[in-house]
Amino acid sequence: MAARHERIADELRKAIDAQEYPVGARLPSEAELATRYGVSRGTVRQAVAALTAEGLVGARQGARRVVLASRRSQSFAELRSFAEWARAMGRTATGEVVGSERRPATAQEAAALHVRTGAPVLYVLRVRGLDGERVLVERTVYADWIADAVERIEPDCPSVTRRLREDAGLVFAYGEHTIDATAAGTRDADLLGIRRGSPLLRVWRVTTTREGRPVECSDDRYRPDAVSFAIHNSIDSNPLTRRHGAGPAAAAS
Repeated sequence: MAARHERIADELRKAIDAQEYPVGARLPSEAELATRYGVSRGTVRQAVAALTAEGLVGARQGARRVVLASRRSQSFAELRSFAEWARAMGRTATGEVVGSERRPATAQEAAALHVRTGAPVLYVLRVRGLDGERVLVERTVYADWIADAVERIEPDCPSVTRRLREDAGLVFAYGEHTIDATAAGTRDADLLGIRRGSPLLRVWRVTTTREGRPVECSDDRYRPDAVSFAIHNSIDSNPLTRRHGAGPAAAAS
């Protein structure tokens, strides 16, 4: 069972997501929250500290906390799948495999998965939707050691991440993301129902296990009118880095 401060933190997260406390609003005081939940102010302080560490609220000594963000944006400060993110904000995620094949790894894929160029990998082209509307094209390459488990998953499974966790005990622990913009080619335009040349938000990601073993690399292309991303940084925690040039996703156009 979760500790009391963890349960309070989760209730406050849900309230922020539901816009009970919109961005810019102040949370109730520690005294008010302590009375509401029937706990000490120290317990409330622990709960609010968790939200502060996540970048959801801002802290200033002697002042009530201000809401800085909600979880309605996909935050790279936490590693959640597309389906898990959609569920957290009360929306329904769908998935559809358009194509799948075993093939040799390209040089870029081999570098990401720590295998030799030409090593066998599983390539999956998948379209993701939110509430029935197509918003994302994923071109995911899986390492050979997990390929069989991926192929056993039904093509319309909404959350491959959850199925791999449940069926294979696989935990996606670390992720590296490179973000840029690209224009929709003919294939992406057809899959997303948009004009060729429309702007897409592109994310090149590599995901590994707790032991650092690469599981997948993926070129994900989002309709920018449907999905946004947020990275919350502070003087204590800064996951954002600047890089020169187009980044690794450029090779996957």
